[in-house]
Amino acid sequence: MGSLGNKQIMARNIQYYMSLHHKDRNDMCEALGVKYTTFTDWVKGNSYPRIDKIELMANYFGISKSDLVEEHSSQSNSTKGHTINVLGRVAAGIPINAITEIIDTEEISEEMAKTGEYFGLKIRGDSMEPRICDGDVVIVRQQDDAESGDIVIAMVNGDDATCKRLVKYASSIALVSLNTKYEPMMFTNEEIMSKPVRVIGKVVELRGKF
Repeated sequence: MGSLGNKQIMARNIQYYMSLHHKDRNDMCEALGVKYTTFTDWVKGNSYPRIDKIELMANYFGISKSDLVEEHSSQSNSTKGHTINVLGRVAAGIPINAITEIIDTEEISEEMAKTGEYFGLKIRGDSMEPRICDGDVVIVRQQDDAESGDIVIAMVNGDDATCKRLVKYASSIALVSLNTKYEPMMFTNEEIMSKPVRVIGKVVELRGKF
């Protein structure tokens, strides 16, 4: 099992099921009880997980261990997936599909692509550390609302889009940085309309850059 080929198959399969279930590396580390660097080595094909961790992953995704261990031709085709644009910034008033500042591309699975419109966004700054770092790319499903607790891309007062955790209250919302040195951005329902504050997408996946 330790051969390079098997490591690469395992890496592809893990990435496939992460994409299918909208999980990022931090979600997986928390569920499996492993270090971020350890899991990163698995998804890069640098090392092979122990059998107990493979079983945990299989249970987590609701699949058999063979789905992670073996190569599946139909899945390999699906893994090639759908190409989306990675944007350097999202400016107010410009539709996503009209933005020309495309700095890269990423692939998502065909299954994911069927569930909505997606784009990638390169994160700038440290406001979402330690989970999302400067230079990381997030995969975003376009939508104009989200649940409380979701990480979203939002427009505030006509500025460039910002990545924050959305927290909803009865008469207000907060856009919260994961980095505790930044204060939450609070908006009343009136301010949401007048500024305006607008959700443009939900972050569904993190593509960490090293």
